[in-house]
Amino acid sequence: MLKLLTQRRLLVLSSGLLILLLLPVVALAIGDPYLVTLFTRIVIFALAAVSLDLIVGFGGMVSLGHTAFFGMGAYVVGIFAFHLQDGSPFASWPFVLDGSDNALLVWPSAILLSGLMAAVIGALSLRTTGMQFIMITLAFAQMLYYFFISLEVYGGDDGISMWSRSQLPTLNLGNDTQFYYLCLTLLLLFLFFSWRLVESRFGRVIRGARENNLRMHSLGFPTYRYQLVCFIIAGAGAGLAGALMANQSEFVSPNLLHWTQSGEILIMVLLGGMGTLFGPILGAAVLLLMEEILAAYTEHWLVFLGPFLILVVLFAKHGLYGLLVGQEVNRD
Repeated sequence: MLKLLTQRRLLVLSSGLLILLLLPVVALAIGDPYLVTLFTRIVIFALAAVSLDLIVGFGGMVSLGHTAFFGMGAYVVGIFAFHLQDGSPFASWPFVLDGSDNALLVWPSAILLSGLMAAVIGALSLRTTGMQFIMITLAFAQMLYYFFISLEVYGGDDGISMWSRSQLPTLNLGNDTQFYYLCLTLLLLFLFFSWRLVESRFGRVIRGARENNLRMHSLGFPTYRYQLVCFIIAGAGAGLAGALMANQSEFVSPNLLHWTQSGEILIMVLLGGMGTLFGPILGAAVLLLMEEILAAYTEHWLVFLGPFLILVVLFAKHGLYGLLVGQEVNRD
């Protein structure tokens, strides 16, 4: 049974990877380049969903404020682009920086600032548990949402329009196919890093704290520090996803930080399979494809999503990924 399960999992994962790798080729063959744009969005949201799964599925830290880091990463890219287009430096900051579209500068800055924001929010939020943790993460995200709305210099409610995507040596990110493969590579790298993380001693402590935090603490593990580091890593991953989203749409707005966006990413995790790492990728694909297909027929597509999500929760304990590889799938 275990061998069969392993074979099914390998088949599912290899098939999914093959589809993602060949998608631009298929899109070109059938003359539908929009598929590349759509799946680029799926890959970016999959990255955000995997980062959320780290804290929700493995750490038991249910957050409704994950888009605080997603939006922060996007705004870092947008603000750098704004000052490059405007020709003005970051004069209001404690230090002076010029605008830039250099991805080697902008994207690490987005990851770093998102991680720092996660450190601040996590340090306060992790002093609570359960519903209080959910609400305080939601409150922080909404605070940032209204903060960016108030920044009239950066467009306020209207957001920031970018003239072009970031620049990387040897790559043309303005080319949708090259940008897609870059996003896919970053997703796979973060997925591999997350898998190694949860399979390490660190991951075992995080999972132990999820099951019984008091017992882990009594065994001598500083669970608060472990959870905080996990929260920071997840926030940095979401920041990278936000930076990619800003480049994909060439537009940044406060809506990226709204709590409904957090809810959408959480649905991707639940739909695909919480605590599986690979499930959120499937969840992102299914949710966004459902939105794309159903929205062509009705603007009330969420009416169909609701019953579908209920059925998945009731009859698929480990989400759609669990259905594909077998209901007895172990959490990765």
